[in-house]
Amino acid sequence: MDNRWKILTETEQLKQIVSDSHQRPQVLFKHSTRCSISTMALNRLKNFSEEFFNNADFYYLDLIAYRNISNAIAEELHVFHESPQVILLKDGEAIYDASHMEISTDSILAEL
Repeated sequence: MDNRWKILTETEQLKQIVSDSHQRPQVLFKHSTRCSISTMALNRLKNFSEEFFNNADFYYLDLIAYRNISNAIAEELHVFHESPQVILLKDGEAIYDASHMEISTDSILAEL
């Protein structure tokens, strides 16, 4: 991952992400390192323009290594667990989530 992505490794980070979403949109990407569709979705997200990265904070979760965090995300944000999955938070709530081939840079940009 490049420096535009923050790595999500602790469940405590989730509380801060939710809090930060009141000031700035937060984007979570849950990645399965064992899934080729997940890798394709990640590659699409990596190609966002710098302007896009300036409009939100981006978090990467290796859900194979940190399944407990993925479970906490589902519970805290009231979203069904999927993989790969993108979740966009604003004002403390998940306002957009998509999985697999539904993950679209255009859709995320429209929500921002």
